[in-house]
Amino acid sequence: MPSYPRFLFTERRWLASGFLLFGCSSFGQTFFVSLFSADIRAEHGLSHGAFGSLFMVATLAGALVLTQVGRMVDLWPARTVVLVTVPLLAVGAAAMASATHVAVLVAALFALRLFGQGLMPHTAFTLTGRWFDRERGRATSVATLGLNTAEAVLPLLVVAVVAVAGWRETWWLVAAGLLVLLWPLAALTGRERVPDTGPAATGARPAGGWTRRAALRDPAFHLLLAVIAAPALIGNTVFFHQAHLVESRGWAPALFASAFVVYAVLTVVFNLVGGFLVDRFTALRLTPVFLLPLACGLLVLAAAEGPWSVFAFMALYGVTNGLSLGLFGAVWPEVYGVRHLGSIRSVVVAVLVFASAAGPGVAGLLIDAAVPFPAQIAALGGYCLAASAVAVRVVRAARTREHALG
Repeated sequence: MPSYPRFLFTERRWLASGFLLFGCSSFGQTFFVSLFSADIRAEHGLSHGAFGSLFMVATLAGALVLTQVGRMVDLWPARTVVLVTVPLLAVGAAAMASATHVAVLVAALFALRLFGQGLMPHTAFTLTGRWFDRERGRATSVATLGLNTAEAVLPLLVVAVVAVAGWRETWWLVAAGLLVLLWPLAALTGRERVPDTGPAATGARPAGGWTRRAALRDPAFHLLLAVIAAPALIGNTVFFHQAHLVESRGWAPALFASAFVVYAVLTVVFNLVGGFLVDRFTALRLTPVFLLPLACGLLVLAAAEGPWSVFAFMALYGVTNGLSLGLFGAVWPEVYGVRHLGSIRSVVVAVLVFASAAGPGVAGLLIDAAVPFPAQIAALGGYCLAASAVAVRVVRAARTREHALG
């Protein structure tokens, strides 16, 4: 296995492709859209529950469409996928900038969630999983730094730009920036990489090539989904309603935005650490432990009312999120192979998008029903602990299957 600097230099073309794809996906991610939550609700006269419900409907619709269009990553060249996806995401940003009616707002949210949170990272994860084998963990960790970088930079940048130019103008800038990034992305993805396979390759079944139908019939697939979906469900719920939590506890409005830096730094650190761990131990064996830091962070945020609890939560969530990026990119090709990876991952991403939508939507309705948000946060911490226990069963079942298959 080559040294890290040599790996970065040798594979710079494909790593840069993944980095930019993940970075572009941030414009459809919950953390980015939630930065405009107060302005959007005020503009359209929406309550927390109403906006959360619209967000959920648009996201669920995108998830359903993704199960059908996600397989195009298996069928089309990477460059073609980029030339289709990036402009459509820019259209979603332009629609958000110009939305004066709730129907247009929902259409904008649908486009942002389908092409941003859904198809863009799905494409990046699938291509990275297909392009790399023995170094899949490290490749995924480097590529996902694009999203980590965006999470560190964009929250404070958006607050500043909105204060100067306005929230609609900020979305127009997003649309223009995506079209500028289209050309380098198309150039970088114009050539496919043939993975270097061999006896050191990771994976439960190195020659695996499950179809989507076969994977859906595998009980371990659904258990893995329940575990892997936890960060999407929890992170999006807390981030989407961060303004409500800040208001209810009397904290400074910019508190959560400033804590994103801590979250992003630790995500980057443990993303890189996780890449090495995945290549050494496999992603599947790391699944029982990666949610434990998030569980601790949620319990702290739920119980402690001091502003420091936000930084503690964001730090611990950063640990889990960093580890999860490598796991999410590597566990599916490890267990189910790469032949139909795009088709299989389209279902996975759709479930994660569903989870990311259901969390904010349900939490918003509970807030409207006067259910304290800290109590909801504590319940999410319990879910993390239960999911970790489920992951132990998945690993044991996978080991049993490996032995049975020889």
